[in-house]
Amino acid sequence: MKPTVACVVPCYNEEAAVGKVVRDLRAALPEAIIYVYDNASTDNTVAEARAAGAVVRHEPRKGKGNVIRRAFADIEADALLIIDGDDTYDASQARNMVDLLFEGPYDQVVGARRESVDTAYRPGHAAGNRMLTGAVRFLFGNDVSDMLSGYRVFSRRYIKSFPALSREFETETEMTVHALSLRLPTAELEVGFKDRPAGSVSKLRTYRDGWRILKLILGLARRQRPSQFHAVIAGVFTIVALALGLPVVVEFAHTGTVPRLPTAVLASAIMIIAVLVLLVGYILESFKHMRQEQASLAHLGYSAPSRGAELVPVSLVNTASDRAPRP
Repeated sequence: MKPTVACVVPCYNEEAAVGKVVRDLRAALPEAIIYVYDNASTDNTVAEARAAGAVVRHEPRKGKGNVIRRAFADIEADALLIIDGDDTYDASQARNMVDLLFEGPYDQVVGARRESVDTAYRPGHAAGNRMLTGAVRFLFGNDVSDMLSGYRVFSRRYIKSFPALSREFETETEMTVHALSLRLPTAELEVGFKDRPAGSVSKLRTYRDGWRILKLILGLARRQRPSQFHAVIAGVFTIVALALGLPVVVEFAHTGTVPRLPTAVLASAIMIIAVLVLLVGYILESFKHMRQEQASLAHLGYSAPSRGAELVPVSLVNTASDRAPRP
């Protein structure tokens, strides 16, 4: 059997754009089932999506991350494409992205945005994207150039190993770090990126959502790189302890006395804290490896993307001994 393909279009008040996105996806991927996930819209988004031929589902909890979590849990497909419903991405590239996923085979193909007009990015967004992407590249690896792209294709095994904990626009950061942490095969394909159509308004709040993404990056660094994260904190405590304690040590070496006893005690206490913080980091590193092993096993429970026979979860395949009647 041919592999199944599904498209997910998260939407909140996108009546001006969602119909065209669905029609463009249908033209590029006629075999795909297109799901529009309405995120509590108050306009005619649902009607426009249905008129264009999409299957409409609802996620009442606001936030793109909530939509992604619901869609990944509900939909079964060998390749699942997500694209924003604002018609800013070139949906005609959907075929090339899905083909690349199967040909790799890859677990993720990211549509790296290429501006087709100078005003595609809102003021400050391009610089913010570069800054946040640079932070992720520094902390987790260099295999990403457009971390915040909302245009991606995933394999079944990626979807079923992805925890999807984010609530809002930081979900793309979580997707990127998940692939980098498990070293999942990922590819990028340049896609056009343009202005929203007239009557469509961006839901991204520049400073609030940028701060949420930055906090997520720091939180992921703490969870995914605990030894390095705690080593930095321990290093800060060590510097403070040395700054306080070295003059006391020098004075003791010259006079044989410790006139600043409270300073000596404080420096010793701070150094002990530094050592404890470092030890906590190493302990958490062990827990991180256990989590990664579990995620890797969940990932390997499904076959690699293929255009061949139908992909079946390994855990669902019955062996001959399983089918044999029991006495």
